[in-house]
Amino acid sequence: MADPVAPAPPSAADEAVEPVVDPVLQEVPLGAQWPTVDPFLFCAHHLDHYPEGSSTLGPAVPLEGREIGSDFASKDGWNMYHGSVVPGFPQHPHRGFETVTYVRSGLIDHSDSLGATARFGAGDTQWLTAGGGVVHSEMFPLVHADGPNDLHLFQIWLNLPAADKLVDPYFTMLWSEDTPRSVSVDDAGRRTEVTVIAGTYDGLTPSAPPPSSWAARAESDLAIWHLSLEAGATLELPAAAGPDTIRTIYVFEGDRLVVGGHVLGADTGAVVRCDVPVTYEAGDGGPVEVLVLQGRPIGEPVARYGPFVMNTEDEIEQAFADYRETGFGGWPWDDDAPHHGPTKGRFARHADGRVDERST
Repeated sequence: MADPVAPAPPSAADEAVEPVVDPVLQEVPLGAQWPTVDPFLFCAHHLDHYPEGSSTLGPAVPLEGREIGSDFASKDGWNMYHGSVVPGFPQHPHRGFETVTYVRSGLIDHSDSLGATARFGAGDTQWLTAGGGVVHSEMFPLVHADGPNDLHLFQIWLNLPAADKLVDPYFTMLWSEDTPRSVSVDDAGRRTEVTVIAGTYDGLTPSAPPPSSWAARAESDLAIWHLSLEAGATLELPAAAGPDTIRTIYVFEGDRLVVGGHVLGADTGAVVRCDVPVTYEAGDGGPVEVLVLQGRPIGEPVARYGPFVMNTEDEIEQAFADYRETGFGGWPWDDDAPHHGPTKGRFARHADGRVDERST
């Protein structure tokens, strides 16, 4: 190997040039569960290309070769997860955090120990504060018997501060038709749409998160945005409100995204600067889809085991003890994996009996 060549001394002109600051602070390849930063715990990305559905709303194909009860191998491009007939996640407990489930395509049938139940789908978001303890199921009914049943969703786990770990559970729906979307067109006529699930963007504010959520505190500076950029489109994201805010982006569709000159490839996550506005540019190969998670860290110890997230190991042990003793209110449904049949539209029945019907 040749000896390195010493760099030339800087000229006066070089010294006058401001150094270029890379807006990407860290990047990481993405798997099924995306790494996140406090106050987020993780983000599960589900993309299942289910076949046509059977009369029981499961796959109308043989299930041989799958580990039924724990099928996560993505055989043939889809999973049964913990479902045995209908794909999904039969009843299971949570304590100490929140689940935010944003669906792009397909349907989810929800039921919980509060007595709440729902069917929601493309563009809808369910926000569930587990708090002191809740049991819920999330099943993916395959309602189309004459064609594919694609499912695409994100489930984000959002931590709760110690003071709110044991609040009463709270279930809410953020329906697609109530979710604000900002559409912008750049100088070249290329379009970008920003779906505003949480936080504010371009003067738009979505429906309120649950009252005990970290997102309900103004100082959290929390945002969840979905960016859809046409090929070659540019978008400037504004600076965050606070100096401690952390913004993480996930490029989950498209060939590349250029962030202030830094190229991110497909299926890549990155912590990015948000103390100043930064320009994002989609690659020319096709549309680019990006999920943005932003927030000020809670900054407390995290102890987690399976479905429970607390601050200490003793609190984790207490969560298991409480669940064994109380069942977090018990399971009011006849089936561990209930669904709402082949024809039911989008709806929610809340724990107080209030029913919200939506169009299919």
